[in-house]
Amino acid sequence: MDSMLVYDIVETPIGPLLLLGSVQGVRRIEFPRNGRANMPETGLDRDSQLFARAAQQLRDYFDGLRTAFDFPRDAQGTPFQHQVWNALCEIPSAETISYGELALRIGRPAASRAVGAANGANPLPIVVPCHRVIGSNGSLTGFGGGLPIKRWLIDHERRHAPRPPLQLC
Repeated sequence: MDSMLVYDIVETPIGPLLLLGSVQGVRRIEFPRNGRANMPETGLDRDSQLFARAAQQLRDYFDGLRTAFDFPRDAQGTPFQHQVWNALCEIPSAETISYGELALRIGRPAASRAVGAANGANPLPIVVPCHRVIGSNGSLTGFGGGLPIKRWLIDHERRHAPRPPLQLC
């Protein structure tokens, strides 16, 4: 019973996000398709109570009040993917790095393509901030939610980044 998958929909400024998971945690977050929630497989029940903490933290993120998440997660992936996803969580909000830099950070400097593939397989976008990885020339590259959403997320984080205090001479 505890591994039974359920879902919820969270309304956000980038459209309705689908959350899919179980009592172990959120397993997937999916972006909207054509402005509508990407609905789960048939036969799954909606459970807003199970995802209340995740939904509130996502709303806080979109309100500019949160830059990191601590709700339970149940991302499914290989050990290498988890290594990449953990490294993604170390990228500070409002900052971006290249795939090559991410490969360096995990100690695999020749693995930028594999890092890119793991980044693309990230089941928890926004929470595991794959949108913070860009091309080595500074260009936006592939993103599951589409490049306009990637740009929106980066710009949103930059708008809400803490400002250092002004220093007077």
